[in-house]
Amino acid sequence: MFRNMKPNIPPVLVIFALVCFALVQNTHAVSPPPDGGYPNGNTAEGDSALAGLTTGFYNSPFGLYSLLSNGSASFNTGVGAGTLLLTTAGQNTATGAGALLINTTGTGNVANGAFALFSNTTGSYNTANGLNALPGNTAGSQNTGIGAGALFFNQTGSNNTAVGGGALNDTTGNDNTALGFQAGLLATTGDNNVYIGSGMSGVAGESNACYIASIFGQTSSSGIPVLINGSNKLGTTTSSKRFKEDIKPMNKASEALYALKPVSFRYKKEIDPACISQLGLVAEDVEKVNPDLIVRDQEGKPYSVRYDQVNAMLLNEFLKEHKKTEKLEATVASLIATVKEQAAQIQRVSAQLEASKPAPQVVNNP
Repeated sequence: MFRNMKPNIPPVLVIFALVCFALVQNTHAVSPPPDGGYPNGNTAEGDSALAGLTTGFYNSPFGLYSLLSNGSASFNTGVGAGTLLLTTAGQNTATGAGALLINTTGTGNVANGAFALFSNTTGSYNTANGLNALPGNTAGSQNTGIGAGALFFNQTGSNNTAVGGGALNDTTGNDNTALGFQAGLLATTGDNNVYIGSGMSGVAGESNACYIASIFGQTSSSGIPVLINGSNKLGTTTSSKRFKEDIKPMNKASEALYALKPVSFRYKKEIDPACISQLGLVAEDVEKVNPDLIVRDQEGKPYSVRYDQVNAMLLNEFLKEHKKTEKLEATVASLIATVKEQAAQIQRVSAQLEASKPAPQVVNNP
């Protein structure tokens, strides 16, 4: 949708603005006319290019009205009609018609592509590569937009990075990252969001959200879970003794399980609009039983439960009960064997008694 989008200011008004600025500027013509080198290492080519130069040095404008108002600014490069037309600050680079056209005091900006950073006035250290990349940015600084229409609607947000056509349409948010075609497309406001993958559009107004494509529904049959700590560091757990010390049996430590209180619950609607019923534990309750079983946030507050540790405790209790069952089974087997032996003995005694009985005698009764 962004490939055919045009900057906020129609082309007719752009031409009108160029003509007006050329007429009203109190400029000083350079001599000789633009076609070669000038004092202080300046080079200009094009009608009224670098026309307002005073004491600036090492500037290179190429194109109609490029660097028209430069004055004492230095280290600017403008290639294309109207590039850096109003700039009075230095160390900017603009390539493409209308790139950094109305920049005034912003410094250290790089714009490559027609109308890239078109509306920037005071923002500094921005990088825009692509047609209409960051065209609406006015005062935001340290933004990076790569791709046609990347960060198209950004105005005052800073420290944002968008790579991909139409990526990240945040207007005022800061510290957002979007990688992929139209990644972060719907994230019009919000801070500290990450969108990775084509079509990971996000939600308007959200902050601290992370979307990564091509994970859900993919089976990794021999993998291990990826965990995240309170400092947002991703990693996996390790089980080799190479990474462990003070190894000892769990023994009765797992009996803390019997004090836990499993509950059913629903997340708040702002977290889960579907309000799906959940089963689990409450971190604050678990903390009272065993503080080592919870995960804390960056402020040290209970955040979640270390269910992997709970599983290990369950295994320990199962093994303990299993050992008890084995002993009980052995006892029962022994009792059964004893009973069988006793039954055999009784049978033998019964047989002996039966054999020792005197034979019945027949008496003649005349």
